[in-house]
Amino acid sequence: MDPAKTSPTPLFDHVESMHDERSIRAFFDQHVAVRGLPDGAFEDYRRAGEFLYSYRGSQDTFASYRRELERLLQWSWLFAGCSLIQLKRADIEAFVEFCQYPPLAWIGVKTVSRFVDSEGRRVPNPAWRPFVARRAKAAEAKAPDPSLYSLSQGGIQAIFSVLSSFFNYLIQEEYVAFNPVAQIRQKSRFLRKRQTQAKIRRLSELQWAYVIETAEMMAAEQPEEHERTLFVMEALYGMYLRISELAARPRWVPQMGDFHQDIEGNWWFTTVGKGNKERDISVSDDMLRALKRYRRYLGLSELPAPGETTPLVMRNRGRGGIGSTRQIRAIVQHCFDRAVARMMDDGFSEDAESLKSATVHWLRHTGISDDVKFRPREHVRDDAGHGSSAITDRYIDVERRERHRSARNKRLRPE
Repeated sequence: MDPAKTSPTPLFDHVESMHDERSIRAFFDQHVAVRGLPDGAFEDYRRAGEFLYSYRGSQDTFASYRRELERLLQWSWLFAGCSLIQLKRADIEAFVEFCQYPPLAWIGVKTVSRFVDSEGRRVPNPAWRPFVARRAKAAEAKAPDPSLYSLSQGGIQAIFSVLSSFFNYLIQEEYVAFNPVAQIRQKSRFLRKRQTQAKIRRLSELQWAYVIETAEMMAAEQPEEHERTLFVMEALYGMYLRISELAARPRWVPQMGDFHQDIEGNWWFTTVGKGNKERDISVSDDMLRALKRYRRYLGLSELPAPGETTPLVMRNRGRGGIGSTRQIRAIVQHCFDRAVARMMDDGFSEDAESLKSATVHWLRHTGISDDVKFRPREHVRDDAGHGSSAITDRYIDVERRERHRSARNKRLRPE
């Protein structure tokens, strides 16, 4: 069977399916083992499963590493016809080129679960594909076209980063003798270099004004549904939170008690961000008022007690907190959509079209960009959890504005 004409089966499910060698073996035998796999396929799979399991503390990191290793194993077994221990530098280059132009049968049009429940068992989802063609957010009317799939520069960078880390792990485990990714000397064949800093994707002042006003209107119209929406929007912008810092995770659940007061009466919010790093975020007076409003709606005291375990973002139905970043995205997107409609009605069509492309992460970028204009960058750096001031400096766009201002009066024709 031609592997280019048939979509492969997903290889990895959730973390629980790879917590030890026995469970990995059982999962492999049930879902992965088919005729024609090269010698050493299970050992490849076992090593990959153990490597992935070591990242179980971060859902996002686990998911991105799983995606890259799944593609590598599928390509290695089905196209190269060999085990990981046989891969050379040229093979990795061929794999990257494959990821840039995968066969149509390997490209889906929406993100779906790898496995689904059926009659009490986990079974592969027939709609799953290793690659997904995403439509631009501003083009809702157009369905994604698999033939137009394009791997972004960030996607290529992720391949090099994840696979290099994986092969270094395999070297330490004495499974392979060298790292074929490290032997690629001309990664510039695949990765473009930017002369200037990448543009920070953020909302304009007008767009943010419409978005937060829309959230307030929604909360007034349907408080039982959208008081939570308003608090989510304020927290993402006001404390520069990442989406993963609002949703419950296996090793950390954001709670009301994460807001706390120091001996000087200042309020802070403790979160766990990228790399499982804990940080304290200074809470502004406006953010504290937003917290009080949301807690009053929930029937709680205005301020949390020390160590209070009430989930930070409650489910509207049922008990407990939101445990899915997908649900947080849906909350934000609904607010964006309503804001777009209002902007269109008010005649701001260009701003509305631009807002259609916005994602949740733009709120973090917007909050940082707005604050770095008047707060010391070191303070913004620490609240945002940036590893260095150089990252925070990317949000200072004074030079970019000045460069454009000086170019505005350039003439195309002599006077």
